[in-house]
Amino acid sequence: MKLFTLFLVASAVLLNSCSGKLDLIPQQNTTSETALSSDANVKRVLRGAYDAASDPYVLGGNLMLFSELLAANGEIRWEGSYAQPREVFTKKILVTNSYVTEGWLKSFQTIHIANSVLSALGVVAEKDRERVKGEAQLMRALMYFELVQLCAPPYSAGNVKAALGLPLVLSPTVSANDVKKISRNTLEETYAQIVKDMTEAEALLPATNDIFLNKIVASGFLSRVYLQMGNYEKALEFADKGIALATKNGYGLVPTYAEAFNNTINSREDLFSIQVSEQDGSNNMQLFWSVPEYGGRDGDVVVQAKHLALYEAGDTRLALFYISNGAARSGKWKLKYKNIPILRLAELYLTRAECNVRLSSSVGDNPANDLNLVRKRAGLSAIAGPSLPDILHERKVELAHEGQAIHDLKRLKGQTDGLEYDAPSLVLPIPQREINASEGILKQNTGY
Repeated sequence: MKLFTLFLVASAVLLNSCSGKLDLIPQQNTTSETALSSDANVKRVLRGAYDAASDPYVLGGNLMLFSELLAANGEIRWEGSYAQPREVFTKKILVTNSYVTEGWLKSFQTIHIANSVLSALGVVAEKDRERVKGEAQLMRALMYFELVQLCAPPYSAGNVKAALGLPLVLSPTVSANDVKKISRNTLEETYAQIVKDMTEAEALLPATNDIFLNKIVASGFLSRVYLQMGNYEKALEFADKGIALATKNGYGLVPTYAEAFNNTINSREDLFSIQVSEQDGSNNMQLFWSVPEYGGRDGDVVVQAKHLALYEAGDTRLALFYISNGAARSGKWKLKYKNIPILRLAELYLTRAECNVRLSSSVGDNPANDLNLVRKRAGLSAIAGPSLPDILHERKVELAHEGQAIHDLKRLKGQTDGLEYDAPSLVLPIPQREINASEGILKQNTGY
């Protein structure tokens, strides 16, 4: 299926479902123009972007799974029978890998919906227009950031003015010719657009917005983006800003580490989570990491002794792992129909601590206080004057198996499974169908 075809079909399904009840027009007769013709409809389409982003091939699990499998390095192992994740684990990925293809297509579907909302802001009630624009921009940026980390060379490898990033599609796609003309922007241009969208969204969004994207989330993701770019001053600025605004609005670390996971509603630590229930939503992390006893498959992902050895004695994060079917499992993804934490407040404390150490500063708080806040919750003693390795180790065990593994490994120029951080096989291919649809204009990644 060509990218253009997917855009039209997926958008029609989402937009029709959003508008049918309101305008009482038969779904088969509803057009995109109708769906974007009123304030209420545009807001429903915006909700459709969240639904698309929560797809199991995107933030519903697979993008996080890919990150962990690429960075496995003897700490986890794929034992499942499905060939597509195994290709990612072994770093022998086919350009026709259906999981990679669906992740790409579903991500661009979300981007297309966000673009559609941004094109129709004129009909949105003035009092809500900034919020709607901010949510759409942040959603578009988030999708691009998730994809560029997996489907393009790492920013840390340099050469960002020449290295290929992603095709930047910033308006609704309306014809097949639009798709054929799409080429890949540079890595620098891709990151610049992500930063632009997130920065503008951060200025527009309210501090709180129920379960939806807000100013705190924008700050948190900006800190993550800048950290990936090695811009520690800006990563520190937005981590500190996110922490200050979060704590002001009642967010905080939950009392125990286990309480941060397997939740049916957001905890006070969740800055942004994918909502999952028995009626709606998917959690492919639970599907592949858990076992049949708890509604998972066959325990496709096994946690190995090398990872468990990273935890200090008495660390309550270690206690969250459990043994089932003869192997260690991650308790973060144990139970069915639970939300997927995408951004937790603990990450911002660790980012602020890391950047302050790197910059020999104490913006917001000193690195020891930020680090030890996280360690205390894990039942560990404080570290006075922590070093950079101390903080990076804490980050690794705190955020283990939450989808950050390969991204941290690449920015820190590490190794995994005998491969250097910038090895071509640690980058996912551009789906072959997209190369074909563009008639060769869309260039493939090195090594494929």
